[in-house]
Amino acid sequence: MPEPQAPQPRPSGPSQAISAIAAGDGAAILGVDLGGTQVRVGKVRAGVVERSAASPISSRASAEVVAGELYRAIDDLFDAEVAGIGCGVPSLVDLERGLVYGVENIPSWQAVPLKEQLESRYGVPAHVNNDANAFAVGELYFGAGRGFRHLVGLTLGTGLGAGVVVDGRLYSGANCGAGELGAMPYRDHTIEHYCSGAFFQRAAGIRGEEAFRRAEAGDAAAIELFEQFGRELGHAVLVAIYAYDPELIVLGGSISAALRFFERPMRERLREYAWPHVVERLHIAASTVENAAILGAAALWMDATHGVPG
Repeated sequence: MPEPQAPQPRPSGPSQAISAIAAGDGAAILGVDLGGTQVRVGKVRAGVVERSAASPISSRASAEVVAGELYRAIDDLFDAEVAGIGCGVPSLVDLERGLVYGVENIPSWQAVPLKEQLESRYGVPAHVNNDANAFAVGELYFGAGRGFRHLVGLTLGTGLGAGVVVDGRLYSGANCGAGELGAMPYRDHTIEHYCSGAFFQRAAGIRGEEAFRRAEAGDAAAIELFEQFGRELGHAVLVAIYAYDPELIVLGGSISAALRFFERPMRERLREYAWPHVVERLHIAASTVENAAILGAAALWMDATHGVPG
């Protein structure tokens, strides 16, 4: 079977503005990643996480209790140097008002005015967005996306998330729903059903991380499992290419570390794309950013506040 195509040289040029913004002016930004079981907070300056902390979240508690836990985590790192707060949440967000809806794994957070609450409490601008969007714009500023202006970030974990960057700016859509590729119908279910950790649970009763460990040890069944996964993920990449025509697909989440085991069948699936020269130019990479969730949240603030000059 043919080997995957080697990536072409990365473009240079328009990334200078992004790099300058990422370097910052000495101000610190708090990046806040709110998950269903914990909140992670980091003080970010010039692309460096100077301090960080993680605290548990009482996901089944009332909205007020969860908010209190979030505030305590932020309080520990907030100081006079902080110029703004970026917050990624696993939910749809009314970006204009900063309302978060139906936060995943936190049932009490159905319509929380998080932007307003953060700005009122801390007195600095706050920008809130979906966590997959945070991942994509974090890669633009701090990771594999540096040097690109059009990218799609796919997070491969318990679910499939996606964030979209168009012409150097995060594109969230009218209702923060741009990039929700995982919810699209596919086969007898959805794309997420076949292109996330759910695939490994269904096919082998194991987590994706365990499949990766077995594949690294040379387990033939695990390697074949990733072959199947790669063919399915190739469909999600095809949808992303047709929808957004990116220069780069960057993969994040726990399963992305196994890219070498599924890249070849994934790329083979891309042969179905109507214009082969587009696929030849497409870059596909796994994220190597440490503290990606914190940096991604901080990048939300940078994207919303600065943007990138044309």
